Order: sequence, then C-alpha cells, then structure tokens
Amino acid sequence: MASTSTSTSSISPQNFKTRKPSLARRPFKTNLNSFPFSSHLTKPISSKSYSSSSTTTTAAKLYDNEVIVVDEEMGRIRRLQNGSDVRGVALEGEKGRTVDLTPPAVEAIAESFGEWVIGGLEREISGNNDNNKVTVSLGKDPRISGPSLSVAVFSGLSRAGCAVFDMGLATTPACFMSTVLPPFAFDASIMMTASHLPYTRNGLKFFTKKGGLTSPEVEEICDKAARKYANRVAKVSTLLNTPITRVNFMSTYATHLREIIKERINHPSHYDTPLQGFQEASSHGMY
Repeated sequence: MASTSTSTSSISPQNFKTRKPSLARRPFKTNLNSFPFSSHLTKPISSKSYSSSSTTTTAAKLYDNEVIVVDEEMGRIRRLQNGSDVRGVALEGEKGRTVDLTPPAVEAIAESFGEWVIGGLEREISGNNDNNKVTVSLGKDPRISGPSLSVAVFSGLSRAGCAVFDMGLATTPACFMSTVLPPFAFDASIMMTASHLPYTRNGLKFFTKKGGLTSPEVEEICDKAARKYANRVAKVSTLLNTPITRVNFMSTYATHLREIIKERINHPSHYDTPLQGFQEASSHGMY
C-alpha cells in the first residue's frame, strides 16, 4: 500500500484572519493496482518537437497579405472622391480605364451617406414621414449605367435605415430643391450624374437642406464606405428592408420655376404666359 501525503495550500497574509482553521485530515491512501488502467497508458508518451518559427512566419505573411488586400480595396473607394462629388468609370469601353464605380461600391457609399445624415444632421420631420425615418431622394440623368447603380443606391440607403424616394430623371438643382420644397422637403438628396464626362462615367452629388456637401464631408463618407466595402463579401442586396417610393417631384419643381419666371417678368397684359411672343420676336432680331 503506497501512501501519498497531502500538501497544504499557501495562505496569504491578507486572508489569513478570515480563514477558518481546518480539521486535521487523515492521509489519503489508495492502491493503484486496484484501478483497471490499461498498460499502454503507463508507458511514456513520445512527442515530436515542432519549431514555432516557421508557423509564425507563415501567419505573419498571411496577415500582411490580408492587410495589403484590405488597403487596396479601401483605396478603390477613396480614389472615387472628386472634391465634393464621387466620380468613376461605370461602364467598360474607355481605353486605359477599368470599371471602378461598381454597384457594390455605390451601395457602400450610399449606406455611409445615409448613416452620416442620420447621425450628423438636425432634421425636421417631413409631413410624409410617418415612420419618423430620415428621408432621402434620388434623381439621375439619362446615362445608361443609371438604372443598375440606382438599385445600389436604394439598397445602401435602405441598409442605413432611410426612407428612400425615387425621382427618376431629374436635374442637379432639382435634387437640392427637393430638400426644401413642400410637400416633399426630404432630409437629403443624391443626384446621380457625371456632368460633361463621357457616357462610360457616372457619379454622385450629395445634398442636404443646407446645400451641397463639402469636400471634407464627402471624404469622411468615402472613408467610412471604404471600410464597409473592404469587409463586405456579399454583393448588392436584392431584398430591400425599406420599400422605394416613386415620386413626381419634377412637376412640382417645374411649377416652382414657372411661378418665379412669371413673378420676375410681371408682364402687364399676359402675366400667366410671360414668354408669349418671345420666339417670334427673337426670330426678327428683337432680342
């Protein structure tokens, strides 16, 4: 019979007074031969010695490669900033340029803009905003890349939790005016256009009730979008959390412009048709 002696645990001075004296215990005795251990368990276990240096080096290389890839993907989005706008190549066909304004990139930028509006603006609740959500409108020019990129904008804004309104074909001034003209008065707006650039290009302009965004503000949005884009593995969502509402803002905007023209010309005989006779007079060289 082999006996094993018990060892007492050390007691620190801090808890010495709080410890109760333990009763004396008899040494625990056992017969190891009475347990049915398998004989192979009593044999020494041999193990190989592995060097950790090669594993560490491989892990470091993988980490470095991942960092490089993430940096490259983030750089793709940051390079899309063009001052206070976002501009890029949306279609193939331009020699020496690759498509960089892709639907996933646009989705990340639109989502970041929606979050920026929600988090950074003191907004007035629009009359048509029953769900107390931030309202954002989208207008676009007739570029052929507009429809596919519009879906990406809708998806990104919906991800951010915005109520989205589609104005269809619109002008840049109309997008800003959609944030101030009742009954629309959206909290923000995006115009999808690349102005005078070739048909292969497209871009985004951003507006709030205060006007167009500044270059530092767009830089902040693109930086946030770059992180989203670099870490996102899914493509553009096909299911939107928020339904898109189609609105006819351009009729309201046209009426607004017509009233301004009538008021400024203030024709004494035909106030409601201030441009009457303008074409005839122009053809005779009177203007």
